[in-house]
Amino acid sequence: MTNGLGIIGNCSYNALLREGSVEWLCWPRPDSSFVFGPLLDRERGGVFAVEAVDADDVRQQYIENTNVLRTVFSGSEGSFELIDFAPRFALYDRFFKPSMLIRILRPLSGEPKALVRCKPVHDYGIAESASWRGSNHIEYTDFSTPVRLTTTVPLTYIEDERAFLLERDRHLVLTWGQPLEAGIQETAERFLERTIDYWRRWVKATRVPRDYQAEVIRSALVLKLHQYEDTGALLAATTTSLPEHPGSGRTWDYRYCWLRDSYFTLNALERLGHSEEMLLFLEYLRNRADEREGALQPAYRIDGGSDAPERELEHLSGFRGDGPVRVGNQAFEHLQNDVYGEMVLAVSRLFLDTRFVGEVPPHTAVEIVQGLLEQIEARLEEPDAGPWEFRGRTRLHSFTVLMHWAGARRAVEVAETLGAEELADRALELEARAAQILETRCWNDQIGALTQVAGEPELDAALLLAVHLGFFAPDDPRATTHVDAIRDGLSLDGGLLRRYSVQDDFGVMEAAFTVCTFWLVEALAILGRTDEARELFERLIGFHNGLGLFSEDLLPDTHEQSGNFPQTYTHVGLINAAFRLSRRWD
Repeated sequence: MTNGLGIIGNCSYNALLREGSVEWLCWPRPDSSFVFGPLLDRERGGVFAVEAVDADDVRQQYIENTNVLRTVFSGSEGSFELIDFAPRFALYDRFFKPSMLIRILRPLSGEPKALVRCKPVHDYGIAESASWRGSNHIEYTDFSTPVRLTTTVPLTYIEDERAFLLERDRHLVLTWGQPLEAGIQETAERFLERTIDYWRRWVKATRVPRDYQAEVIRSALVLKLHQYEDTGALLAATTTSLPEHPGSGRTWDYRYCWLRDSYFTLNALERLGHSEEMLLFLEYLRNRADEREGALQPAYRIDGGSDAPERELEHLSGFRGDGPVRVGNQAFEHLQNDVYGEMVLAVSRLFLDTRFVGEVPPHTAVEIVQGLLEQIEARLEEPDAGPWEFRGRTRLHSFTVLMHWAGARRAVEVAETLGAEELADRALELEARAAQILETRCWNDQIGALTQVAGEPELDAALLLAVHLGFFAPDDPRATTHVDAIRDGLSLDGGLLRRYSVQDDFGVMEAAFTVCTFWLVEALAILGRTDEARELFERLIGFHNGLGLFSEDLLPDTHEQSGNFPQTYTHVGLINAAFRLSRRWD
């Protein structure tokens, strides 16, 4: 379903493209209305497409170690390439990351003909914009700010959607807000060179494993694009409403910051050697915690807003006609108590890693951890919606208790490092209480595993993290039975795992949730079953979409990707599993 989709971006916005068509672009922010959204409706989604008149072969690839996408169109009359990118580079001691999409067409052979169509829309496709022509640009009206296409392509050909001979390089620069007032060709080429240089320098600063380097680098670049740099928020995905599996009704808006996802993303970025994202996110988190006296929602807007009412856009048909299309997310209203343990884990490295000395004063560090620990203590046995956000019920979810345990255990380390003895004692007590709940109420002897809900028999793939986090030591017999029970109980096809088997608000889960299988790979590796883990991992990474990218789910029958895209959770799972499986450099 997402095969062939490539992502470009600059940490201010992202766009998805397939074979010259801009399938998804939201401006001015990733959670704004789309300007181009044919991904969700071919009729109402607008269009910005570069097409070849006679192409019988279209190939896409990234310029190596960048987020710059190259598409080559080949046909009987000739061939040309299309370079798409969002400018990003250092300028005046900060990063230049405008709401600007640059597209460069270059003839490669013969006499190719190209066609350019551009019709942006607003308010999620409720209306097309009108336009008027300037000397070298087309201005699109009815937006809240100027939207302009500045180009060296003859404007008549764009307005009339008429093919033209591509006898030399042509440049297209689409802007939101401040238009391009400089030379088109010189500016586009200079921005391309500097953007390629930025991404390659970022990759050079990335720690990679000895094996699976290409997969890890592409995943790292995806994670970087999903930090909205202005506030530090981390997006779960670029899209909304791509169905988890056809006809499921499971179409959610993921263009927000889930604290749980953010912890896992930060953990992966730190493993890759990038810490600046952690500092940005800590600022974002502290602002959220200060607003409600330490209580946290599971998700927030990227500007920190705490409200995103879920509504259906009935005028849009949905991906391949499969709706509904939703904006906003009911998860904002949920109680998901695992976030407190995850936030202890997320921020603790700033207090335990001597490289960050001076970033956060010790008394502030103690206050942050103490506030999170107080929430864990108050909510230790409180039923919640769980990590998979069940809508119609609350339970005491084992995953939530596991994260209480992990957060309390890490809080002990932080408190001892900071010399806060009273806080350390309190954290030790909470760690023991959470462990007791897991062992006496969440462990099922008959099944040989921690179950999804205390006292109930259903399994949950998220509980594979009990092995990752060290609740079960690798030589603990329970670790083996736990992993095998989850694999056997939730496997759909050769080890591809769904999240759970229990019927939820929308029926029975049919798709495999891709990160769960990566979690299984890592758990098997921790248990020393490396050959088994590697075989599963290499099978799984073979299901990428053609550009090394992954969405949320895999359809078990066809192994086609489905769900929102690209999914940060999935790419985090890939990175962690690759590091776990890779040979050591020495």
